[in-house]
Amino acid sequence: MKRRKLVDSAYDSPIRSSQRSAGPVMVHLHTERRFYLIVLVLLALCAALSPYPHLAMWFGFMLAGYSAVANDSIQTVGTFIASNRRIPWYYLWLYIGALFVIAIVVSWSLYDGDVTYQRLQSKGLTESPSEFSFLQLTAPVILLVLTRLRIPVSTTFMLLTSFSGTLGTVTGMLQKSVSGYFIAFFAALFIWWLFSKPLRWLQKGEASQLWTGFQWITSGTLWYLWIAQDAANIAVFLPRSLSVSQLIYFCAFIFAGLALLFYMRGDKIQRVVDTKSNVVDVRAATIIDLVYAGVLLWFTWVNTIPMSTTWAFIGLFAGREIGMSLSGYHGDTRWKKTFSLIGKDVLMVGIGLLVSILLAITVNATIRKEILELF
Repeated sequence: MKRRKLVDSAYDSPIRSSQRSAGPVMVHLHTERRFYLIVLVLLALCAALSPYPHLAMWFGFMLAGYSAVANDSIQTVGTFIASNRRIPWYYLWLYIGALFVIAIVVSWSLYDGDVTYQRLQSKGLTESPSEFSFLQLTAPVILLVLTRLRIPVSTTFMLLTSFSGTLGTVTGMLQKSVSGYFIAFFAALFIWWLFSKPLRWLQKGEASQLWTGFQWITSGTLWYLWIAQDAANIAVFLPRSLSVSQLIYFCAFIFAGLALLFYMRGDKIQRVVDTKSNVVDVRAATIIDLVYAGVLLWFTWVNTIPMSTTWAFIGLFAGREIGMSLSGYHGDTRWKKTFSLIGKDVLMVGIGLLVSILLAITVNATIRKEILELF
């Protein structure tokens, strides 16, 4: 924790006048120069390894594994981290890490080596890649940069579209993701509006230890359902059926990556959750996780087409913020800030979608041809 405070203080320190005159972009590059040096090294490795399919496969998996979990951490364990700040990070890590291993092993056992709960059995994604382009490997690197900039993007679109064999798969993912946004939005809107008084009553006074236990259960359930939806984003680089040794490496790498994520308490993108109203209270975090888990459970039953859970997450918080404003939680001064937060979140996922589509068009000749045929 001491090391973390030193890092934070470095970011929060006053900027020298020479840096201010350079503009915000140059200031950002200056303060993050070590990170962008790592990015340059990763891009060089992408270029060097792309001609070698076996090495590229595992390198791409490692990049996708960390970048996807790091960016999506705000929607799965973000409230868990925010409401458990007093608990040592390694307890949180061991709990979430163990659930990840269990979820992956269950899918591997049930679906003949498939660790994605059949999300990669959708048309256009069934074949594991036999070769990799430079841009396919750079997609998770771009995702790392967006995560560092605190931009919550759809890891599903960012990582899957460049591997999709048909445009229909991409449009199917888009339709399911848009419906996820609106279902989560209206569910949260009505819950935090219609049940505002019971929710306020539940959050009076100090929370009992029972709430902490309940929150760990709901957060664990949400995490499990997220894995069922988004493990495909990590495994898309790998064979569709993993051997025992491949399974062990898959689980071990993500388990270790989760340790780093929890040690940094979600890193910078965690601030996306921290800006939302009343997420630190364990009772509020429990209710958020419970509603979000219900949304993901519904879409787990609908079909196996991959979807952007990020869109559902953004929709959930948008509906919650409006519902709380309608119920008078914020008084009369919050509306402008509420719509500003919602607009910013929508803009960020829109940027991510645009980048994903441009990547898919550039990398994937099949999709590029189908789009050109539309015109």
